[in-house]
Amino acid sequence: MEIIERASIGLKVENFSKSYDSVKVLNDISIEVEPGEIFVIMGPSGSGKSVLLKHVAGLEIPNNGRILIDGKDISDPKTRTQVHMALIFQAGALFNSMSVFDNLALYPREHRLYNKKTLRGKVMKALETLSLEDAAEKFPSQLSGGMRKRVAIARALVMEPELILYDEPTSELDPTMGATISEIIADLRAEFGVTSLVVSHDRDLALTIADRVAILMDGDLLEVDTPENINKTENPRVKDFLNPVIDIKNPRFKKKEYSR
Repeated sequence: MEIIERASIGLKVENFSKSYDSVKVLNDISIEVEPGEIFVIMGPSGSGKSVLLKHVAGLEIPNNGRILIDGKDISDPKTRTQVHMALIFQAGALFNSMSVFDNLALYPREHRLYNKKTLRGKVMKALETLSLEDAAEKFPSQLSGGMRKRVAIARALVMEPELILYDEPTSELDPTMGATISEIIADLRAEFGVTSLVVSHDRDLALTIADRVAILMDGDLLEVDTPENINKTENPRVKDFLNPVIDIKNPRFKKKEYSR
C-alpha cells in the first residue's frame, strides 16, 4: 500500500497580528512559503513562533490579517477542511494507553476513512517510512524520545498531507537524534514533495535543511532569507541570537556561595 504523493501547496500569511487582551504577541507578519519548500521560523522563547503555527493550523483565528493555504482562507472552517495538512506537536501528543499502531490508526478509524485492510496498509507503510515497523505493537512509554517524535511524524503521514507543520521537532533531543529528525524532515520533502513549515530555535536544523529562514523576535519579523544569507546577517539582534556570547564577568554570572 503506497502513500499518495500529493501536489505541493503554498502558504501565505498576510499582515497578520495577534493580541491577547492588551498584550500584543505578533505584529503585522507577512510571509510566503512556496510549494514544496522547507521554511523554518526561528526565534527565542516567547517570540510568537508557536502562536503563529497554531493559527496556520487553524486552531486560533487572527485578530487582523489573513492566512491562506493553497489560496484558501483557513479562517473559514469549510475551506480549512479542504486542506490536507498535519501538525506535529512539540511533545508528540501520543495516547499512552494505545499502541503505536492504534495511535496512527485512531483518526482515520474514527472517521471511517478507509476499510480495515486499507487502513492497516497505510499505517504500516507510514511506520516503514520512519523505520518503525517493529514498534507497531509497543506503547509510547516503551519508546525513547526520538522514537516518539518519529511516531508522531508517521501518524501525520497516514493522512497523506500536502503541508506538515512542525512545532519544535528537535526539542528535548540529544544532538544526534536532533540531526536524525532534521534529516527526516528533508527526506519527506524529497520523497513526497510535502511543504514543510518548521518552528524551531535549533540553529543547526535551520541552517542545514531550510530553503529559507525567518527570524521572529518580540512579535516582529526581522529577516527572511536563505540560511547562507541569514548566517551572514549584519542585524545585531539576529547575530546575537544565532551566535550568543556569554560574558562570564557579567554580575549575573557571579559565582554563588553555598552553605556547607
